[in-house]
Amino acid sequence: MSGVSVSDACVEKYNQIKMKKDLRFVTFMIENKTSIVLDVEGEKGMSFEDFVKALPEDAPRYALVDIDYTTEDGREQSKLCFIFWSPDDKTSIKDKMLYASSKDAIKKKFPGIMKELQANDMSDLETATVMDFMKK
Repeated sequence: MSGVSVSDACVEKYNQIKMKKDLRFVTFMIENKTSIVLDVEGEKGMSFEDFVKALPEDAPRYALVDIDYTTEDGREQSKLCFIFWSPDDKTSIKDKMLYASSKDAIKKKFPGIMKELQANDMSDLETATVMDFMKK
């Protein structure tokens, strides 16, 4: 545990995306090495690809993404997924460690998340890769 706190705005956005389902994604960042705050949000009409484009290339982020996918038996599904973005080659070791050690703090504020994905480069977030993950 890193001692980083989670802002109330993060919990409010979690409740909004989970209950109202009016957002496609929300990203969160650690500000001043002390608190997790809201970063970017994407409207419901946006796509998973729009979420990927919203991620910084050189800094970690936490995200909640409402992912639409089709099950193996052809049913349309939508699940909220927690994504931990930590680019391997463009982030400092200190930032990686801070985000990794703070992940539990934010996850505890988001009860009931069914899926969790860690992505370390853009290939981990290719649509086909993520859709296969969601079907598991």
